[in-house]
Amino acid sequence: MATLVLCPRPAKAQIAKVMDDSNGRQFFVNSDPDPNKFGSARFGAPKPHATIYLPAESSFRGPGRPALSIDRDGAEKLVREAAERHHMDPALVRAVIETESGWNATAKSPKGALGLMQLIPTTAVRFGVNDAFSPQQNVDAGVRYLKTLLERYNGNLDLALAAYNAGEGAVDRAHGIPAYRETREYVQKVQNAYFRPGSGRMDGFWTNPRAIRKNADPSGRIIFTND
Repeated sequence: MATLVLCPRPAKAQIAKVMDDSNGRQFFVNSDPDPNKFGSARFGAPKPHATIYLPAESSFRGPGRPALSIDRDGAEKLVREAAERHHMDPALVRAVIETESGWNATAKSPKGALGLMQLIPTTAVRFGVNDAFSPQQNVDAGVRYLKTLLERYNGNLDLALAAYNAGEGAVDRAHGIPAYRETREYVQKVQNAYFRPGSGRMDGFWTNPRAIRKNADPSGRIIFTND
């Protein structure tokens, strides 16, 4: 027998979590299904456009999913295309993917983050993703989310990356980078990848706030600072 849990949203197309108790498969659907339809004999996955698949869905690990058969060159192409569509620096997207999943399109974190850019299901729903393991959908949504965070924090790269890792609420409550070791290390790792030589970073997007700068004072003395 399947268990149906509806999210408390009055919208016409609600997000519902459906679990098949017989095999543990879980689905998020953007409709209001009739619980009487989900008996063990009649249970079936909704149409793909109405479903957010979770790691428990075995089809993601099985054969016959060509969307998961993507090499680094294919993933790079998706990054360039998404970055161009949304006016983002592809080098920053690459740095996030490198840190998040190591370019593994099938990556699943213990916390339920999925795919190349490690989208959590709520973020996937927010950006209209119906298959979080589709590299194209995953990268496009991840880029859009990253851009949304940069706009929210007025271009502050530290805060945007912290929110990508820990959530906007955590950043807002802390009025800065939350005091989570994982988040602080994450922000540093992404920026290390983004600002390292050869990253392909586009000039004029962001500067490294931790970079050491060389200046000369009026007397001609050379001064190095990271302020």
